[in-house]
Amino acid sequence: MGLPQTAPAEAARPELALVREVPARSPYIVGPVFDWVFFLLPPVLALGLGIAISGTAFSDTPVRFFGQEKTRAGLMVGSLIHAHLVAVFFRSHGNPAIFRLYPLRFVAVPVLAWAAIRGSAVVAVAATVLATFWDVWHSGLQTFGLARIYDRNRGNPPTAGRRLDFWLNHLLYAGPILAGATMLDHFVSFEAFDEVGMPWLASVPARMTATHALWTRGVLAVGGAILVLYVAASVRLLRRGHRPSFHKTFLLVTTGACSLYSWGFDTWGEAFFIMNLLHAVQYLALVWAMEGERLRERLRLKWRWLALSLFLGSVLAYGVGAELLDPDLESLWAFTLVVSLMHFWYDGFIWSVARKQV
Repeated sequence: MGLPQTAPAEAARPELALVREVPARSPYIVGPVFDWVFFLLPPVLALGLGIAISGTAFSDTPVRFFGQEKTRAGLMVGSLIHAHLVAVFFRSHGNPAIFRLYPLRFVAVPVLAWAAIRGSAVVAVAATVLATFWDVWHSGLQTFGLARIYDRNRGNPPTAGRRLDFWLNHLLYAGPILAGATMLDHFVSFEAFDEVGMPWLASVPARMTATHALWTRGVLAVGGAILVLYVAASVRLLRRGHRPSFHKTFLLVTTGACSLYSWGFDTWGEAFFIMNLLHAVQYLALVWAMEGERLRERLRLKWRWLALSLFLGSVLAYGVGAELLDPDLESLWAFTLVVSLMHFWYDGFIWSVARKQV
């Protein structure tokens, strides 16, 4: 059997052959309704909800819940944050195929991390600071992963434009934080180092505040260059036969606008509510889409809605409990911090959104 003939246009431009080798599939990850409700529209819906509740009693008036004083909005988003953090364990420990690949990471590391946090005040403070900034990195990667899947589903090669999407997503999340109104709120956790005899680290927030104008100008310069590069590279890809994904573009534009408005101009509380709400909703939906049927089969449940009830009920119960946890219960507080760190770590190598699969 001879080799297949190559069309003259493809012989002259090999990248066209590369594009055509990747078959187009459904443009959606799960389906039209599911994707729009849980992946594509959450940035717009979260922004609208955040604006709607701003200045209301739901957002501003503290209420006591089981001895803890919180606003209803704070309890809502805090519970969702903790719920989505613990949901990763349905992928790591609830999926036998994945658990067999990394048993030490899934069993020994959480125990050792908890012991280290409980055994050392320095480690506890460092872990808190790490979780704050790892969350920003992790959030950018989640949007990056969804965007790359939409691009792949459009029939584009996995590597085409991947690096540009990677840096664009981190710019969309970290840029408004460094340049905007909530910069100090992200760095204030460094002040806890003063309690463990590390004043040079505790002074980081003061130094960041003093140089905020420089950071703003730097982000604007670098961010502007990245955007120009992104547009220019996208034009080149289009000329080479790249097929743009509407869903990817919609997701990036709405997420970027939401991040810029929230982190750049809102108060800390409103920005925190908006950005974490959209992220948690997307993540919980993604875990359910990937693991829901497997969960139903493992529990031998007849109805899928019952498995969904158990999934959401368990993670939300943990979320509410963790949000209302008395911070003086240090052992339980250390447990919630370990859950956060393991979520960021496990998510990186389980979903592989930072690698070249998507």
